[in-house]
Amino acid sequence: MLRRMVQDLNFPVELVICPTIRETDGLAMSSRNAYLNPTERQAATVLCRALSAAGEKYRLGERNAEVLRGVMRTVVRSEPLAYEQYISAADPETLCELQEIENGVLLSLAVRIGKARLIDNILIPAGQKLEVGS
Repeated sequence: MLRRMVQDLNFPVELVICPTIRETDGLAMSSRNAYLNPTERQAATVLCRALSAAGEKYRLGERNAEVLRGVMRTVVRSEPLAYEQYISAADPETLCELQEIENGVLLSLAVRIGKARLIDNILIPAGQKLEVGS
């Protein structure tokens, strides 16, 4: 969707999509992490664990998006300090929720832990290998 907007509005920019930069425990680097106490910080790794679990299911051949959302939901709900706000398996171009994955997928989620609202995602392009939490 962002690529399309840049193209449609003829912005003179080059859009470069990069992997998320992560802390050693897998938590996405963010200024919001400063709001977490040590217990919450440990709980926050649930975001990366949820994405990794769904990514592994995808790597093993699962293409039903609701199954992948269910995997993420199960992992998030296993963490007592985590309050799920959204879980998504969407088309990487349109950001519309998918039923079946044919051309890659953007897995994303937002979770509240303590005062912090944390977001994370992984992009699995069509025909490419999955890299999560590295």
